[in-house]
Amino acid sequence: MIDTRTAPYGLFLLRVTLGLLFLAHVGLKIFVFTPAGTAQFFESLGLPGVLAYLTIAVELIGGVALILGIMTRVAALVLVPVLLGAIVTVHGPAGFFFTNAGGGWEYLALWIVALVALALAGDGAYALRPSRNG
Repeated sequence: MIDTRTAPYGLFLLRVTLGLLFLAHVGLKIFVFTPAGTAQFFESLGLPGVLAYLTIAVELIGGVALILGIMTRVAALVLVPVLLGAIVTVHGPAGFFFTNAGGGWEYLALWIVALVALALAGDGAYALRPSRNG
């Protein structure tokens, strides 16, 4: 049974935590690797460099949307392909465990499940612009 008194606060915590994680990762791409360096890394994987800039934008906008509760369901689902791309191109070949050299895909899979759960359950408490029905 879902406790309707506390569930919105649990979703709020999940939403904000996921948003902060995306902002941390976009910060790494902007301030540590630099956008140009991130584009160069994408190119080393055989991907177009412009995809790095799109990834940075999606992670930034999506992370902020999650934190603020703006179209949470849409933001969560838009962020899933970013993580799937990271699994396919970088972390998948390293194996399951994130502690493997090159990082495995278990952590990203957990993010995906959390994003899908958030998309299914709704915004939670304190959303600035709640998604329809939730």
